[in-house]
Amino acid sequence: MSKVATRFAPSPTGPLHIGGVRTALFNWLYSKNQGGKFYLRIEDTDKERSKEEFKNQIINSLKWIGVEYDGDEYIQSKQINNHIEIANELLKKGFAYKCYCSNEEIEEQKERARQKKIPYIYNRKWRDVDEKDAPKDVKPVIRFKSKIEGTSILKDLVQGDVEIENNTIEDFVILRNDGTPTYNLSATVDDHNMSMTHIIRGDDHKINTFKQIQIYLAMGWDVPQFAHIPLIHTIDGKKLSKRDNASTLDDYSKIGIIPDALRNYLLRLGWSYKDKEIFTKEESIKYFNFEGIGKSPSKLDMSRILSMNEHYIKTLDENFLYENLINYCEEYKEKIPEEKKSSIKSSLSFLKNKAKTLEDIFNNLKYIIVDEFLISQEDLKILDETAKKIIKEFNSKIENLSEFKREKLEPIVNDLIANHNTNFKGVGQPLRLVLTGSKFGPGIYDILISLGKNEVLKRLSSKII
Repeated sequence: MSKVATRFAPSPTGPLHIGGVRTALFNWLYSKNQGGKFYLRIEDTDKERSKEEFKNQIINSLKWIGVEYDGDEYIQSKQINNHIEIANELLKKGFAYKCYCSNEEIEEQKERARQKKIPYIYNRKWRDVDEKDAPKDVKPVIRFKSKIEGTSILKDLVQGDVEIENNTIEDFVILRNDGTPTYNLSATVDDHNMSMTHIIRGDDHKINTFKQIQIYLAMGWDVPQFAHIPLIHTIDGKKLSKRDNASTLDDYSKIGIIPDALRNYLLRLGWSYKDKEIFTKEESIKYFNFEGIGKSPSKLDMSRILSMNEHYIKTLDENFLYENLINYCEEYKEKIPEEKKSSIKSSLSFLKNKAKTLEDIFNNLKYIIVDEFLISQEDLKILDETAKKIIKEFNSKIENLSEFKREKLEPIVNDLIANHNTNFKGVGQPLRLVLTGSKFGPGIYDILISLGKNEVLKRLSSKII
């Protein structure tokens, strides 16, 4: 048996879909689990819709989530001449034929099928017609001669045995009348040329698999093993499409989902190993197998993704979390001033509290990086005469503090509570408001210590009326 080889073969006609990411992940995990190779094939033969920006987005998305392919990308459009050669070879061997039906004839057949409410299957009009009876002024398509009698069984590594009546597989087009190859031909030839041993893809490809196996057999090639994984549905149970929110990786990186968290979520979306929920990259490779893949569609659940991300934020090494946070801020929010970075790093333990995303942490830390902020008219009502006195007294009491830490600040706050016959909120809320511009946010001691004595004095002085 040759060494395991898998591939992910997206078309660069749009951003990489989350379902495609999971397919890539499963291919990558299986090949690495088996000590094999995983390749990326860019199926760019649709010249009208294929774009370089989408190809780059696919490559960057895989890199972002940690799915690393072997070697260079395999570019399908560079192999078209070989695909055409194979189509002509199938024609010579009698496994294919020229079909001269016009578009109008095909449309009529489709319309009749719609009216009868049955699946359309080409009527094989030109299958056994002598070439000399062909019209001279029509450019034909080349169709594969599918089996008409009996049944075919696909021994699917996920779905089990899948049986189909051969007469339900149409004589599918392998070469269009403009001379370009179709998906089923190109994919089969490329998979053979790339020595693929396992094809792992969505179960919407099952009918394509039956067609492609016939090409393998006609050419006398080794047939790879196939695994068809159930599709991802929305939380409402509908097939997830590129038009749905949160359907591409960019949607997740923008709100600050950590790559490891999303990879872990996608791994568990339709696959399980015992009752384990959290997997390191190494564990994912070690335990991945086909037996753990379910046979039913999985529902993409944003609340579960956020919960998984919150777990990672809580448990990640803080140095690594800090790097992720700074990169996220600089890509999607704003560049963090160098002089503020150490405050953010030392404050991460409370800034990440209750945060489900990196965006939440950014919102929590904004008070550290802003130099000017406006207090809303509504919040200004909190700053009554008593509140102003508390702020003034707090300001004067901390001026002489040699150590700016909680155990030195607590007695000052407690004195203010007692002297002004108020409670902790009566002191903490006005202070938080003048220091951050908001009455909500981290605890007051965390805010004070993260800003440092000089910055606190500066902010209080500018707001004392």
